Amino acid sequence: MSDRDIIVSEREAESDTRERERDEEVDVCPECGGRLVSDEEHAETVCAECGLVVEEDAIDRGPEWRAFDPSEKDEKSRVGAPTTQMMHDKGLSTNIGWQDRDAYGKTLSSAQRQKMQRLRTWDERFRTRNSRERNLKQALGEIDRMASALGLPEDIRETASVIYRRALEEDLLPGRSIEGVATASLYAAACRSSPPTP
Repeated sequence: MSDRDIIVSEREAESDTRERERDEEVDVCPECGGRLVSDEEHAETVCAECGLVVEEDAIDRGPEWRAFDPSEKDEKSRVGAPTTQMMHDKGLSTNIGWQDRDAYGKTLSSAQRQKMQRLRTWDERFRTRNSRERNLKQALGEIDRMASALGLPEDIRETASVIYRRALEEDLLPGRSIEGVATASLYAAACRSSPPTP
């Protein structure tokens, strides 16, 4: 095991310990040390002993609809796409279409086309505000391109994106090419997902 592998495993152990400590803090009431309970009906986290509301307005990440049998469930659809690590903004931003047509399918006038092009430009600028986001966007595009060329499944692309994001957060990129680190991330993700050979 190299020094770099030892350092990486130590960092992983430290982050796991921090996450466990955070989880333990969340499960205990800050006022009386009692057990916390999630109240789904009121979207709150409440202490079971003293009744303190620790968190309110929790987000319901479930579906916006109800289904009573499998056929109804298949007919329903979600409002938007799920979040993904494969996009620099995790798929949460807006996207202005490239078609120069309005909602009724009519062609836009010249002034409206110019306005839409200006809006697309500003939308693109706001989506990648700093160099880290531009770096991440380019790298995730490169990972997706390589994975498509190799025919790798979606879960490997997602894992490679997470690995690249972590390298960016740990500040391991200065002095290295984006393509090189993106390739290494994809290789590491592919190695992690393959079953061990006997």
